[in-house]
Amino acid sequence: MRFSFITFLVGVVSAQNTFNALNYNPKRADGSCANVDQVKTDLANLSPYTNTLRIYSAIDCQQGEAVLRAMQGTSWKLYLGVWVDSNDATYQAELAEVQRLSTVFDFKQNVVSVIVGSESIYRGEQTSAQIASKVASMKTSLSGLGLSSIPVTAAETWPYTDSTLVSSVDFVMVNGFPYWEGVTIDQAVDTMFTHVNSIKAISQGKKVVVGETGWPSAGDNFGASVASLDNAFAYMTGFICRSRAEGLDYLWFQAFDAPWASAGQSNQVESNFGILLSDYKTPKYPGSQWFACGTTSSSSSIASSASSTLSASSSSASSSDSSSAASPSASSSAASPSASSSAAASPSVTSSPFSSLPASATSTGSSTISTSSMQTTISTAPSAFVSSSSQMTTASVSPSAVPSMTSYSSSSVTIAGGKCSVASTRYRRKCSVAPTRTEGKCVAITPLN
Repeated sequence: MRFSFITFLVGVVSAQNTFNALNYNPKRADGSCANVDQVKTDLANLSPYTNTLRIYSAIDCQQGEAVLRAMQGTSWKLYLGVWVDSNDATYQAELAEVQRLSTVFDFKQNVVSVIVGSESIYRGEQTSAQIASKVASMKTSLSGLGLSSIPVTAAETWPYTDSTLVSSVDFVMVNGFPYWEGVTIDQAVDTMFTHVNSIKAISQGKKVVVGETGWPSAGDNFGASVASLDNAFAYMTGFICRSRAEGLDYLWFQAFDAPWASAGQSNQVESNFGILLSDYKTPKYPGSQWFACGTTSSSSSIASSASSTLSASSSSASSSDSSSAASPSASSSAASPSASSSAAASPSVTSSPFSSLPASATSTGSSTISTSSMQTTISTAPSAFVSSSSQMTTASVSPSAVPSMTSYSSSSVTIAGGKCSVASTRYRRKCSVAPTRTEGKCVAITPLN
């Protein structure tokens, strides 16, 4: 696949650190449930960055109640997610909770949309027809409550090509992580927008919103994707500036680092997507200005552009008090994602604030793929053939697929509708092995060392 170079605007034009919206899970670092006061504190700490959040479940930790109560009487907005898995009782409980919450809180004031499921089809827990049916039932329920003006959608990842699903939603919401596609940081933004444009082509004229995207600041590398502070900052600035230029609405993943998301796993990638650290208040990236989408300048490397600016920002920050250096401007305009999304600016990478950070903060910031990575994807494996069919088929990887490896384990992988996947026990998604499809073959190899 060919990727064009992205044109960046590296500028002096002032830009606030605003996001259209942030994905948010109010759980604490240890996985315990947050109370309303803790959620209110989270909102205060996030207010310089956005005024819109998305949650994934109304019933998990009763977060629908906690978040809406914390937002009550404020201008905060919420994408209210309801969790959908293979057990229909889960959705029915979520639906009942949405109905109850609508009688307690002013949905018209605070709820932007209801999202039915997140990657339920991707995980193989629902079919497109089943999700479309649940979207219809949610619409009927909201209409009966006098809330038909609240749009309903479902969040899925590529490919989002089923016309039944597209027809059922009020707008199309897609999740995409170039990191999980194993691309280099130079290719990341182009890769994401290639996907977005392909979805727009089949969206039946409906608005397309990116429900999740981001890049981890630490953890194992995935193919050519390197998890590092520099790359996380580079992808964030590149994607957001280009989104502003193209008028793309998005929900950034995510608000806080989440240690609970990788509990018990050797790979800590899932814990490191936040814009704030797991103390729920410290900005991950130094400096008072993260996005500068102003004057034009061409660049073929996101990473090098980010590195140079972040270094400059870090230098400046080190001469002042650490708390003020890391705190972005909290002006009223900074809290409004609509202001940032409407700015007519081109994609940009501002700078790279990490060269003077402690070694622990950049421990995975390698510019090359580590040979000791816990995850390795093998692109060819004659003994792991899975035929493409409408039925999901399971295949196991044969040791002969990787004769050069002396320590490895194999994992069952499946293929459905032409894409590879593995079973995941994660609350959201993501797998501990890396499935790849090459000419009808699915392979997932995890080194033991």
